[in-house]
Amino acid sequence: MTVRLARWSAEHPWRAIALWVVFVVVCFVAGNAAGLKEATSSDLAVGESGRAEVIVAAGDFTDPAVENVLITPRDGTLDMTAARAAADDAADRLRTVSGVASIGEPVPARDGSALLLPIVMSGDPETAPDRVQPLRDATAGVQDVHPRLRVEQVGSPSINKALDDTLGADFKRAELLSLPVTLAILVVAFGALIAAGVPVLLALSSVAAALGLSTLASHLVPATDATASVILLIGMAVGVDYSLFYVRREREERAKGRTGLDAVEIAAETSGHAVVVSGFAVIISMAGLLLAGDVLFSSMAVGSILVVAVAMIGSLTVLPALLAKLGRWVDRPRVPLLWRLTTPRTGHHGAPARPRFWPAVLRPALRAPVATLVVSVALLLALAAPALSMKLKSPGIEDLPRSTPAMQAYDRLTAAFPSNGTSHTVAVRAPAAEADRVRAALTDLAGRADADPLFASTEGAGPKIEVSADRQVSVLSIATPYPGRDDRAVQSLRKLREDLVPASLGGIPGTEYAVGGAVADSEDYGRHIEEKLPIVMGFVLVLTFLVMTWTFRSVVVALSSILLNLLSAGAAYGLLVLVFQGDWAEGLLGFTSMGAIVSWLPLFLFVVLFGLSMDYHVFVVSRIREGVRAGMPNREAVAYGITSSAGVVTSAAIVMVGVFSIFATLSTVDMKQLGVGLAAAILLDATIIRAVVLPALMTMLGERNWWAPRFLRARSAPAPTAPPTPTPELVGQR
Repeated sequence: MTVRLARWSAEHPWRAIALWVVFVVVCFVAGNAAGLKEATSSDLAVGESGRAEVIVAAGDFTDPAVENVLITPRDGTLDMTAARAAADDAADRLRTVSGVASIGEPVPARDGSALLLPIVMSGDPETAPDRVQPLRDATAGVQDVHPRLRVEQVGSPSINKALDDTLGADFKRAELLSLPVTLAILVVAFGALIAAGVPVLLALSSVAAALGLSTLASHLVPATDATASVILLIGMAVGVDYSLFYVRREREERAKGRTGLDAVEIAAETSGHAVVVSGFAVIISMAGLLLAGDVLFSSMAVGSILVVAVAMIGSLTVLPALLAKLGRWVDRPRVPLLWRLTTPRTGHHGAPARPRFWPAVLRPALRAPVATLVVSVALLLALAAPALSMKLKSPGIEDLPRSTPAMQAYDRLTAAFPSNGTSHTVAVRAPAAEADRVRAALTDLAGRADADPLFASTEGAGPKIEVSADRQVSVLSIATPYPGRDDRAVQSLRKLREDLVPASLGGIPGTEYAVGGAVADSEDYGRHIEEKLPIVMGFVLVLTFLVMTWTFRSVVVALSSILLNLLSAGAAYGLLVLVFQGDWAEGLLGFTSMGAIVSWLPLFLFVVLFGLSMDYHVFVVSRIREGVRAGMPNREAVAYGITSSAGVVTSAAIVMVGVFSIFATLSTVDMKQLGVGLAAAILLDATIIRAVVLPALMTMLGERNWWAPRFLRARSAPAPTAPPTPTPELVGQR
């Protein structure tokens, strides 16, 4: 099939290119016309915290956006007279600012260390961050008049605006860097600008088409904020990989003297076939996310499956057309030094020249496979061992970057007024006739919590109870003085769920209640991931094993593929725990350790790494099988397969490592963990796994690599192109 598609595209290049352009445009336009359906809070609900969010949403509360002017001393104790004068000045200025609905009375901290002036904003709370700047300007004016005090504004709108500005700049920088980094690495890999541009062009067009298709699919599986980012991440990775494999093989065949059409056909039969197999392997891996029972992962799965399928189709259709139309122009304009280094060289009588670097790397694996295998696997297992102590938590507001004045002001606010920090939400739904009993029960609950050191005092303000207009939903906020990642915050959540809330509300008939909030979200989501990870892993492992067994007609190859990818994923997990659960790397990477790994990362990391690693594995093992089919002894076939694929696998890996490393420079800890985890895992997989463990294992197994039950055994077939004779000093004794 891959050869027939490539032949038709190469013989009718303009038709193939035109059809591809039409396909991309139609997908993109249709998606925009259909509109995006985003996931709601009920779609995203997980565990008891999710039920709490659903109950709160049913109350249809219209809470206004609230800001605060916080007045603290620059040093020493607070002069309350001067602080009240500054608060009066701030109130006078803010009353004249558009967007201010009301200003409350100044509230002193219990220890006298601060004074707080609450401000209620008018308008839609969702747009408050876009309208908060005039309030911040007015507060800055108060600061100028009262230089001996620290006068600053803090609240959800100003924090969100500061984070949007910081994170927006982060992601903009990442987007601006990723494309030049990819192009630069590809120029080094190919030594020619057009050859470097072809993979990027295919990847970008695949992403555009998949974005449109995912918008259409959102009407079946609602999209989340992460969907488009995952499509871009996976699309650029596989799009560049598939094109890189194809283009490098086509250039290799042309260097051997084959015509353009013959070179395209051989590339389709070898690299094209590997692209199809690895594409289905990635699709299977990403489909495993659908079993997580979580809209976030389901939307990621749908987006990833679509972009991989589109990239796979493009590499089998429009890519052969482009290569056929460009011909030898694909190697222009050449970068002189890089061109000489990357061009497939030939020796005497037109035979390919023997490589030097990779034979040296492979020599231990081929000459002493058992010892090499034991040592390398032991090192990887040692690296994976810390993963056994992995803890999962969702990042909270305390894990956001502290580089902005708004977050620094927030820390001072929660220190002076603990009830404004981490809080739990007790959501209750009951018949309207029971509203008074519910309110009395919640008031009693708040009083008992106020007397418990696990909870923050309300400082005389009374319980924060909201009741919906239909009197069926009541919500109580109970604060804890501890950060969300603190074990005592988790203890306060458990005390509410297991003791205080059931004791207060359990006797009211027809009552549904749940405890939510940031701490509950983290705990429930971490438990959800721990429950779903084995299911997803089992699904991915079983289906990948079946696909690899059928593709290579070998149970041993399929089983070794699974084991090697598990080893790679385990090492990546261990490295994440080493770097991010401790604090030794904080200064190096610019983060504050949360003592845990972000809850969603292990599941997402597993399926992405398993899929992308299979790209390399299928490509390398396919080249080894070519050698076996050409009649080479097993050791020579392993040497041929590794050395002939090492350059392209290394280039593809460097592209991914370069792009993923950019994520490690972002401000938030979840993006840093994602970037480090992906970059490190791909680097380990393309080097130690593929260049040391794989050749040692396949050399040790010998002919047993290709064992399969009789019904699976395929008839022998010639290699698509005669492999070169391996380097004698590399192979050694047969």
